[in-house]
This record gives sequence, structure tokens and C-alpha cells, in this order.
Amino acid sequence: MDRFVSHYTLRLDAKGRVSIPAPFRAVLARDGFEGLYCYGTLDRPALDAGGNALLGDIEALIALFPPYSEEREQFSAALYGTSEVLKVDGEGRVILTEALKSHAGIGDAVAFAGLGHKFQIWEPERFRAELAEATAKVRALKKQLGSRVAAAGDRRDGRHGARE
Repeated sequence: MDRFVSHYTLRLDAKGRVSIPAPFRAVLARDGFEGLYCYGTLDRPALDAGGNALLGDIEALIALFPPYSEEREQFSAALYGTSEVLKVDGEGRVILTEALKSHAGIGDAVAFAGLGHKFQIWEPERFRAELAEATAKVRALKKQLGSRVAAAGDRRDGRHGARE
């Protein structure tokens, strides 16, 4: 699989290192990226991390704006200017810089959360709260979607909202 899936909570060691979960390391290895590309998530107290797939998505996003436009410059500064390429040691560990830890409020443990083409690194309690909120929103969206699908089916069947 070439996607980051699942979530893991791990502790930082005495030297401030944390092991990237083995399944995530395997995705990075297949991606061909040397190290770990990482930056503070723009709208949450977390870190976005990944390899070439994440960089490709960033490039595609920035390319939506005309060269030299203010928006392009701002996205570039926010996504490249604050990013770091972390070295992964032989045992699959990285050291999160103080700037990255500060952005995410990370202390002695981290939660890794797979998001498909990238993963996020969270302070574990904040991740639990984020996951609970996301789950509640997805449940509500699922109900809305189910209602829309049912209504569309009724229109196709000629029932126009009438229930049998």
C-alpha cells in the first residue's frame, strides 16, 4: 500500500527522538524521499509530514496561482518557508525541532495519524479531541448524504418524497 493509514502513539526518547511507525516508513521508502518533509499544519496545532507525494500536492496547489502573484508567494512562504526536511536515522527515528514541537504543542509523546498521501503528527490528547470532532462531523455528513441519496432515488422512482 502506498498510503499512510491508521494512527499510532509513541513516546519521544531521552534524546528527543521518536520512531516513525514502520508502516509509515515503508510508504516513505517506496515514495523514494530521503528523510521526512515536515511543516506546521496551517489550520491546526499539528504537523503535516510526508515525502514526494506531499511535495507533489503542494506544487499542484501553488501552481493554481499565477507566477509572482501575492497568493502564490504567500502559499510558498507558508508551505516551503516554514518546512523542514528531517533526517531519519538508521533505526527510523527523527528529532522534531523545537519550532515544530512548539507549533503542535508536543511534549513527551506524539500521535501519528495517516491521511492517505501524508500524515500528521499531533500531541496525543489534541489528536483524540480532533478525531472525536472529525468522527462526529463525518457521522452527520453520512446522514445528510443518505437523505440526499434516498430523495434522489424517490425522484427517479416518481415518488417525490412520498414514503411507502
